[in-house]
Formats: sequence, C-alpha cells, structure tokens
Amino acid sequence: MHRFYAPDIAETLVLPEGESQHAVRVLRLVEGDMIEVVDGKGNRYDCRISLAHSKRCGVEIVGSEAVPNHWKGRITVAVAPTKNIDRMEWMAEKITEMGVDGIVPLLCRHSERKELKTERVGKILVSAMKQSLKATLPQLDEMTPIARVLESEALPRQRFIAYCDAETERKQFESYYQPEEDVVILVGPEGDFSPEEVAKAVENGFVPVTFGESRLRTETAVVYAVAACHALKQK
Repeated sequence: MHRFYAPDIAETLVLPEGESQHAVRVLRLVEGDMIEVVDGKGNRYDCRISLAHSKRCGVEIVGSEAVPNHWKGRITVAVAPTKNIDRMEWMAEKITEMGVDGIVPLLCRHSERKELKTERVGKILVSAMKQSLKATLPQLDEMTPIARVLESEALPRQRFIAYCDAETERKQFESYYQPEEDVVILVGPEGDFSPEEVAKAVENGFVPVTFGESRLRTETAVVYAVAACHALKQK
C-alpha cells in the first residue's frame, strides 16, 4: 500500500499539495483506493481516497494505530554540515532510515558551510521516514552556533563529542554509551572542532570519544555513531 505524509491529516482529512499530486497524477490513484498516511508524530492511518484531486486529495480515515520507534532513548546528532551538500543529504537520509530523533546542524569555528537550506533536507527526511516504514519524523533544527548547543539546559545526561586530535584523551564510544538512554553526539567539520570548542564541551559535561582507529569523514562518523547506538542496543 502506498504511504504518504500529512502532519495534520486527522484534522484536515486532506493530503498536502505535493503528496496529492504524487497520489493522483503520478500514481493515478482514484476514489475508493486505500492508502497509508503517517503524521510524523508517531501515528499511522489507513485511509480511503474520497476526492482524487491533484491539489487537495481528500481521504476518509478507516483505521489508525500508534507506531512507536523501535528504539528507546532519544538519539540526537549535532553535526557541522559538509561543504558538499550531497554528502550532508546522504547522511541525513541514512540516519533517518536507521532511526534518529533529532539533527542539529552546527556552526563551528572551522565550518566549511556557514548556511544550510533545511527545506530540502527536510524533504529528504520525509522520504526516508516513509521508505523505512516509520511514523515519526526526526526534528531538524536550523543552523545553530555550537556555543548555544553546549550551553543548552535541555541536554541529556549522555553527552559525547567526537574528536580527531589524538593528543586529547578520548574514550571508545562503544565503552561509554549507555543503550536506551537519551544521548547527544557532536560531530565536527572536516577541519575538526577547535581546541577551544572541545575545552568548552568538556567543561559542559561532554565526553571526548573516538569511533575507532580510522579517521572518518564527517558524514561517515555520524552514520557510524547512529548505527552503533542501534547495534549496542541489541547486546
């Protein structure tokens, strides 16, 4: 069954214009056809098309269920976007498919990208959510200065900062991560975090960690971290 995203479907009973066009013009769905709709808030709806309109596809809800995430504990990654936007978008897609709750684009001293158009990345998150059969859309923040993240009062107890400088004492991520507890993981730009940023992070309770012997690209480190969170949960 085809799956669509409509954040307000329970109130409006109408698919957004983009989803309506895909349903009616691309898939050629008609009145009476059954579809699945997720609201990005953890709910899935079985719907019957009542109005096959390419701009406002109306539906009738015939059933619904809550679809909880398959992991416990909120996983948030704060990452400095790569200069090559394709790599950033690939990363966002893959960690959404695996399962992540929040993505915070970081503005750091050595950031190669100072701005990020989150609208396009947001669309990729929606597609990845639907493709991976999830019903919860990760929260995507606007570009945020690292200082604001480090000083946030909403940080979980588990706080990690991935750092490449071998002269700084770092822990193996797998040895310190506590599965199924809320966690925030900071990953810096290709030029890494500055020593001052690392010192401020440590001052605010972040543990410097490494993801192994290999030096990973930014997007690879993020994918590794999220995959490790899920893999360690299984032990």
